[in-house]
Amino acid sequence: AGEVSAQSSLADYDYENLSFRGFSLEGGYIWPNKTEPTYNLGLRLDLGYLGPGFRLVPGVSYWSSKMNSEEVDRLEENLNNLVRGQLPPGSVFEGVQLGDIDWSDLVVALDGQFVWSVPFDLLTFFGGGLGLHFMNGDGAAVNGTFVEDLLDSVKPGFNFHAGLEYPLVDFFRLYGQARYELMEDLRYFELRFGGQIMLTGPAPGEGRSP
Repeated sequence: AGEVSAQSSLADYDYENLSFRGFSLEGGYIWPNKTEPTYNLGLRLDLGYLGPGFRLVPGVSYWSSKMNSEEVDRLEENLNNLVRGQLPPGSVFEGVQLGDIDWSDLVVALDGQFVWSVPFDLLTFFGGGLGLHFMNGDGAAVNGTFVEDLLDSVKPGFNFHAGLEYPLVDFFRLYGQARYELMEDLRYFELRFGGQIMLTGPAPGEGRSP
């Protein structure tokens, strides 16, 4: 009966409680389709509830990794075909070698999460979000070329995610989540873990059991 009451209280928590409630530092690991897997770091803000059980969570994150060999090979092939098409017949062209290319992503996102309480004082959440990805390419062979211009871009994206939170005490909680980020030409699965410092008390249904 107590659990049902907690769920109802959280569902009744409405937009009038939208406010800055806390912040967290988080870290994780990602598996992109065009770069090598790597670690990432992020900052998350808790803005409270916009509607019944619906929480707003903006944040920023950053990662950097080497472009995988298959993607570099694809770029080299496209460049070589482009150059050969511009050369006079019979010209000798040995091809372009791009070497190592680093690619980084600074993400500014706004997530919306549906939150509900489950046994053992856990909170479960799932949702989606929109973001801007500030991509940056870097490499000795591409710096200052149009290839770098292609890799340096600002692109929209969106994500799906789900996770669990556990309040160790009223002012601090741990959480973990799985995310899937999608952009026009890049996507990656991600695991994140973090600790959140609460600047306000828990919402009804969020706190620890007596």
